[in-house]
Amino acid sequence: MTQDELKALVGLEALKYVRRGVVIGVGTGSTVNHFIKALGSHEELCKGIKGAVSSSVATTKLLKELGVDVLETDQVEELSIYIDGADEIDHSGYMIKGGGAALTREKIVASMALEFICIADETKLVNKLGRFPLPVEIIPMAEANIARKFEALGGKAKLRLKDNKPLVTDNGQNILDVMGLSIDDPLAFESMVNQWPGVVTVGVFANQRASKCLLATSEGVKTLNFVQRSMG
Repeated sequence: MTQDELKALVGLEALKYVRRGVVIGVGTGSTVNHFIKALGSHEELCKGIKGAVSSSVATTKLLKELGVDVLETDQVEELSIYIDGADEIDHSGYMIKGGGAALTREKIVASMALEFICIADETKLVNKLGRFPLPVEIIPMAEANIARKFEALGGKAKLRLKDNKPLVTDNGQNILDVMGLSIDDPLAFESMVNQWPGVVTVGVFANQRASKCLLATSEGVKTLNFVQRSMG
């Protein structure tokens, strides 16, 4: 199976966790796009959910095209589930996210959910985080200082570009992608980087780790169970 076929497979599998009458959280990225497409193909379920909270402008557009009521975070106290992909996920449910530049909003929506269901293909499962360049959303004036801090940790930070200009997130900020890291303690690493002045969000999802991962493989979808989450 191709990687795109694996993404489609796991996007369809995620529908089993969507219940009628609830508000769901929906992430961002190519795997999530397959989930949204699968949701749209099941008209009764699509119309049956109460609404969705979206993590990006792009996802909001796709959901609205299906007729899903997209709600703001201040309209919802909690979400039954949050469905999103990952750039990397380890065997404890810790993730690197942000390849689609939506990491800050993804982390906000994930914090509202009782259950975080990560949907990914088998290439995303790793023993240790850090192979994928770590996205960090930053305030532009802090770029050089934050890059130096990562250099001291053995990483090399590069400003993400789009059309030869600094990429601007939905929040109006920039992203550094950091290569060469090996993250032994995701919780401690996330806490440390979050304290650096000018960091909006680091793409390590440790405090907001996955409850379970639906992992698409050539043999089918495997379910990896991690932890029961409490909101916060």
